[in-house]
Amino acid sequence: MANKQILDVIGVGIGPFNLGLAALLEKTECRSLFFDRKTCFEWHPGMMLEGTTLQVPFMADAVTIVDPTSPFSFMNYLHEQKRLYHFYFLEKFHIPRAEYNHYCQWIAEQLPQLQFECEVENIEQTEEGHFCVTVFSSRKKEQETYYAKHVVVGVGTSPYVPERFHSALGDQVFHSSQYKNKQENVLKTTSVTVVGSGQSAAEIFHDLLAKQQSHDYKLSWYTRSNGFYPMEYSKLGLEHFSPDYTRYFYKLPKEKKKTILDKQALLYKGISSDTSADIYDLLYERTIGAKTTNVHLQALTELESIKEKNGHYHLSMYQHEQEENMQLESEVVILATGYRSYIPDCLKGLKSVLEWDETGQLVIQEDYKLKLNNAGHNHLFIQNGELHTHGVGAPDLGLGAFRNAIIINQLAEKEVYQTYKNNVFQQFGI
Repeated sequence: MANKQILDVIGVGIGPFNLGLAALLEKTECRSLFFDRKTCFEWHPGMMLEGTTLQVPFMADAVTIVDPTSPFSFMNYLHEQKRLYHFYFLEKFHIPRAEYNHYCQWIAEQLPQLQFECEVENIEQTEEGHFCVTVFSSRKKEQETYYAKHVVVGVGTSPYVPERFHSALGDQVFHSSQYKNKQENVLKTTSVTVVGSGQSAAEIFHDLLAKQQSHDYKLSWYTRSNGFYPMEYSKLGLEHFSPDYTRYFYKLPKEKKKTILDKQALLYKGISSDTSADIYDLLYERTIGAKTTNVHLQALTELESIKEKNGHYHLSMYQHEQEENMQLESEVVILATGYRSYIPDCLKGLKSVLEWDETGQLVIQEDYKLKLNNAGHNHLFIQNGELHTHGVGAPDLGLGAFRNAIIINQLAEKEVYQTYKNNVFQQFGI
């Protein structure tokens, strides 16, 4: 079935960033549709643990940074939910992760242009330069075709597991993104090993530590990092997640960017100091009176291989400073090995049109357009796929509304949203 109407924009994927784009487009006359294969909006459901919070302030909602008067702001959500006084007395800048997810669902329910249970299978260009988007509706069990002047790809990142562990993946060895779904079975096991150095690893470890006394399992946490270090959260450090730093980083030579990103891991990959403190406090309380815990924490130690034997897994570990190997056994292994951006299959139809750099990554312009070798008036934009070109702010929720403002001003061919050049106190370059 084909829809010959030419839309102004089609969004591929409905995560927080494209959801914000759809909400901010309400101030324009742009005709849009957004597609996602999920049945409804869900944000990291496998990590929706009780007590966890966003690592950014509530102002990093879908709209506030560029339009604080929007009816889709988090403050208006609280007003509609009759929770303003509750939030006022809460006196916290960082909201529960579950409430952020519910806030996004509240927005999604108000936007009919969001089409769930619809997977974008292919995108091609017509002779006129428009984008032809093929979508499979799992609800209707049929393929549909849509046309648009522009496309915004917002599929985000996907869970990453090193290839050498793929053969072991299953019910007992899995990525941290699946933890909530497998939690009940994990608690019934005799030994659990968490691998990773970031916030997901810390939250899972803390959750398992809190429940350990009600269950009888050994709990281990290993990381190849130098330590269980906190994320950089000083006020001047946070200014790296600003339009100003993004602008500075984009203009740096390509060869410098990767080196810089490798050194900035703790800006966005570390553990929140609150989670670290909660873990320490719990360990301290459990050891009162010279009691011992069935807990093991070890840094500088990399997981090299996983081999299954009689329902348990034999792990080969390597301690980097001592340069020695060690073996251990665990019934469950949780791999908090992070997320990576990827090229979605739906872009295969545009492979010959897209420009790629020498490392096989997409060439992305400063205004978030993918560079095409047949550049015309129709554009393909990307959300949270530009870490290699725009820096650490790419996945940050606090920059989502700003990026959407840049994109929308191009879609509407006028300044719908005002953006500012000086947003921080420090200077990043000469």
